[in-house]
Amino acid sequence: MSAQRPSFLGLILARGGSKRLPRKNLLPLAGRPLLAWTVAAATAARHVDRVILSTDDSEIAAAGREHGAAVPFMRPAELATDTATTCDVALHALSTLAAAGEHYDYLVLLQPTSPLRTAADIDNAIELLLEKRADAVISVCETDHPAEWSNTLPADRSMGGFFRPGIRSTRSQDLPKSYRLNGAVYVYNCARLLKTGSLEMDDNSYAYIMPRERSVDIDSAIDFDIAGLLLERRGTQPTP
Repeated sequence: MSAQRPSFLGLILARGGSKRLPRKNLLPLAGRPLLAWTVAAATAARHVDRVILSTDDSEIAAAGREHGAAVPFMRPAELATDTATTCDVALHALSTLAAAGEHYDYLVLLQPTSPLRTAADIDNAIELLLEKRADAVISVCETDHPAEWSNTLPADRSMGGFFRPGIRSTRSQDLPKSYRLNGAVYVYNCARLLKTGSLEMDDNSYAYIMPRERSVDIDSAIDFDIAGLLLERRGTQPTP
């Protein structure tokens, strides 16, 4: 790795099991497998030095290689369960590569379920991290509705205390903007990750703001359909 600039590893997470949308990582979306959109964005990102795929599934591994990702190892079965954490999978990838003499300064975690994220989004998030000298940069988008319009409900579904005082009489445009994680880009300092064993955010973590139209996070068939429509509207190129 060059001593003149920090190195970045793009790590795509794609296990074989999926309960709500079976085999979703391989489902065809706007003319290519869902997984391929993330591989294309990652490999086109100027700041990402290498793109690898972490999976337990041989078919997903083959699709990843076909579209340009490296698959230097297969993920152990115990890290492909519903209870396995993203942090555990990331630490496994870093330790496996380190054992082979491969080390990186920063880790760029990318989920195939965010197919509308572009190479520019990845590069911009990395540039924000470097500008801020941050430990982490996480992508977010503005919420569809003000956070003040959301609350939990009691067992009887009474809405007596649903709104805080004064909210009902405040116009939505006068409420402060709120943001949510969109699942598209996570950039972490590898040394800190290895030291803490945690992906928790702190005061040296910053938000990279993305528009809602590139923030679809596929978790259901409806999400899949929406992403397909948006990609078809954008055109065939995965990273415009």
